[in-house]
Parts: sequence; C-alpha cells; structure tokens
Amino acid sequence: MAYPQKIAALHGTNHRGKTMGLRLKFNLALLFVFALGFAGSGYLSYNLLHKNAREEVLRNAGVMMEAALSMRQYTVSQVRDKLVQKEDEFLPQTVPAFAATEMMNQLRKKYPDYVYKEAALNPTNPRDRAEGWEADVVNQFRKETRAEISGTRVTDSGLSLYLARPFQIKDQACLSCHTTPEMAPAAMVTRYGRDNGFGWQLNEVIGAQLVSVPMSLPVKNANRAFQTFMASLGGVFLALFIILNLMLYVLIVRPVRRVSAAADRLSIGRTSSADKAVPELPESGKDELGVLARSFNRMRRNLEDTIRAMDKR
Repeated sequence: MAYPQKIAALHGTNHRGKTMGLRLKFNLALLFVFALGFAGSGYLSYNLLHKNAREEVLRNAGVMMEAALSMRQYTVSQVRDKLVQKEDEFLPQTVPAFAATEMMNQLRKKYPDYVYKEAALNPTNPRDRAEGWEADVVNQFRKETRAEISGTRVTDSGLSLYLARPFQIKDQACLSCHTTPEMAPAAMVTRYGRDNGFGWQLNEVIGAQLVSVPMSLPVKNANRAFQTFMASLGGVFLALFIILNLMLYVLIVRPVRRVSAAADRLSIGRTSSADKAVPELPESGKDELGVLARSFNRMRRNLEDTIRAMDKR
C-alpha cells in the first residue's frame, strides 16, 4: 500500500473511532440522566402512592369511627330511655358501648377484617378487655394527652391500619355504675360480677375506641399503579433515547463525517484533478454545521487555488 493510502486509511480509522466515541459519550450521558430521572420519579411516585393509600385507609377508619359514635349517640338519645328495665333486670342494650359494638359486629359478618372495639383495662363486660397491642395503646393515652393515635400492625390477613381515640370519664353520672359494686345496680353486678368495671375515677382514661381497617387492597392498588407508571415512564425514556440518537446521527454525526472525510483528503494533499468530481459540502442551513460547511468549502477553494498557482511555477 502506498504511503498516501496508508495515511488515508489511518485518518479514516481515527475518524471512525472519534465518531463512535462521541456517540458513546452522548449515550452514556443520556443514560445517566435517564437513570437519575427514572430513579427519582420512582422514589417520589412510590412514596406518594403509598401515602395516598394510607390516607385513604385512614379516612375509611375515621368514617367507621364516626359511625360507631353516631350509634352511641343514638342509643343515648332515642333508645335508652325507651327500654323499660325490671327492678332485677339489666339490659345491656341501654349501654352505648354495647350498642356500638353490636352494630359493628353485624358489619363484620360481611367485612370480617374491619374491627371495632371499645377496649378498656378494667371493663364491665369481659369481652371489652384490652389485650396485647390494645392495652399498649390505652397505656399510651394514659401517659400522653393525645386526641388520636394511628399506626399499622400485622394481622393474619395482612397489614392493617388502626385508629384509636381515648375513652375518658367526663360525666359524673357514669361513676354511679363504676365506682363500687355497692353503688352499682344489683342486676349489673349479678350479670358481670363484682370484679369488673369498678374503681373508675373522673377524668381518667379507662380505655380507647379502636378501629382496625385492612390495608392489603389499597396497598395492592398502589403497587399496581406504581408498576404501570414506571413501565410507561420506561417506555417514554426508551422512545426518547431512540429519537435522540436518530437526531444525533442525522443532524450531527453524518455532517461531521462528511467534513472529516473531506478534511482527510485535503490533509494528505489529494486535491488533484481526479478529485474535482467530488462535490463540495452542502451549505444548507444557518446553524453551526452550515457555517462550518461554508468555511470548509471556502478553505478548500483557497487551497486548490494555491496549489494550482504553485504548479504553474
């Protein structure tokens, strides 16, 4: 191979290496930006979706709590005074807590994972005794003055969110049944015994109203929405990656290759008449590549004129 041809081959190799290097750097930078945006979007969307799921469950728990409170108020205002109790009889239906619990137990027949309980450390009805995590919540209310506590716990059916509000003795009339067995109605003592539900004091937190709502379905919906969003975002990023690469090739790489190939021929002195059939670079456009093409063509013509002038000597 002749020396000029070797130089041309060397220049062509360098040209291709530099062009691939430019595209590689561009793609690496693009992938870095996309990965950063993908990770940031995933983090924000995951937290937002799960936060919304928790708030939705918390709203449902609040509605359930208000329904129980409404049942308690209904019992006090419209039921208790209408029920006639015999002297030796105690009707638990006149107790607001009993009525609210019974209503929620009816709801649990269709939705067993929804739980309502008026848990007390020393209840009159043994079924209302606080156990395990319920007692922890009641003790927390006794230590801290808080209007509401919420949190999550693991159950047999999955993750559940609980909402708790303190039950505090604020009415002196309530103590007539819960101070001592001697002061309480004899029928109530006969029904529940002398060891349950006595010794309460005014303004004492004796228990908590607890609502537990399952989170499995809202969390599942949040995860499905997150996966759909990330898949769509990944598809958008992939389409942008392909489009930007095509634009890079058409608008930058291909014009630069033409300029580089022409510069290779000029650099080894191949400006003889044999090369006159090679057209000049297209000068269309007013962007930087168009200016570069016009400048290169002007340099080529000046160089050819210089070579012809030297040949005439």
